[in-house]
Amino acid sequence: MKQQFLPVIGITMGDPAGIGPEIIIKALNEPYLYSICRPVIIGDSHILKKTLDLLAFQHQVHIIDDPEQGRFKFKTLDTLNVSQFNIEHFKPSAPCIETGIAMQDYVVKGVDLALNRKINALVTCPITKTALKLAGSNFHGHTELLAHRTGTKDYAMMLAGQTLRVVLVTIHIPLAQVSANLTIEGIIKKIRLTHTSLRTRFNLKKPRIAVAGLNPHSGEASMFGREEEDIIMPAVRISQEEGIDVHGPLPPDSVFYHAMRGQYDAVVCMYHDQGLIPFKLIHFSDGVNTTLGLPIIRTSVDHGTAYDIAWKGIADPSSLMEAVKMAAFQAQIVKKDRLNES
Repeated sequence: MKQQFLPVIGITMGDPAGIGPEIIIKALNEPYLYSICRPVIIGDSHILKKTLDLLAFQHQVHIIDDPEQGRFKFKTLDTLNVSQFNIEHFKPSAPCIETGIAMQDYVVKGVDLALNRKINALVTCPITKTALKLAGSNFHGHTELLAHRTGTKDYAMMLAGQTLRVVLVTIHIPLAQVSANLTIEGIIKKIRLTHTSLRTRFNLKKPRIAVAGLNPHSGEASMFGREEEDIIMPAVRISQEEGIDVHGPLPPDSVFYHAMRGQYDAVVCMYHDQGLIPFKLIHFSDGVNTTLGLPIIRTSVDHGTAYDIAWKGIADPSSLMEAVKMAAFQAQIVKKDRLNES
């Protein structure tokens, strides 16, 4: 495909003090990515130059004011300069007010570019709740910020890899509060989002969805809890009546095995670790986090800022590379659908 037809992918730097700058440069050191997209870094040229020195890479940092100004050439880092850190006072691996402000500004800039179709998809490097809090942010992470900026009410987190996809009904809440936060309508919304996204973003015309139970053996006919009978099963039935190919509630100890073997295209999970433990067991280094329900395409690495190894030159860019590939793939699907509609 000719370069001018490739999707423009914005990549936010994440926390400059974390591994974001390093994995961006390492990922864009792979010529293949330039054959599937036109990448634009949303971040800080000073940080990138310092990272290039650390890695001893010979890339050129090309500062632009608009994605249209990008050269999109291998070894050239087209960069929208959202922040300008004083490198003499910059402390790697140390989140602070300044890095918290910067990481949020990168995301806001990326979302606005995507909403205005200046970029075709947004890929985000890791941020941290700690620095956001130091900066006085009202948001706990990417998902809440993205939903607020795009005016999205119904959204969900999906973790996706080549062999397993999981969607979370509840996310960052104590385990003791999961049951009280499960509702029939809430589960239905997550099933709908999963179904729609698998069709429109993953190009699966007839997606098959599994829903995991909450309790051991999915409650064993209410012997181990009534959440399956009272909440999850009604949500599945209503979703089936809407024409969605969804099954459950299925025993959590076996559903992921069957999904891995291709029986299901995604598993809707009741709580954070129910989905992420099996997912990270399989896709620890190459998993992708994507937000369902947004009016823009957003993918992300499936790991944190990794301050313990940041700025040591040893961070693995695999997850970021997969996130860019997924964003480019989804952007092509959306583009094709828009052309068909017109």
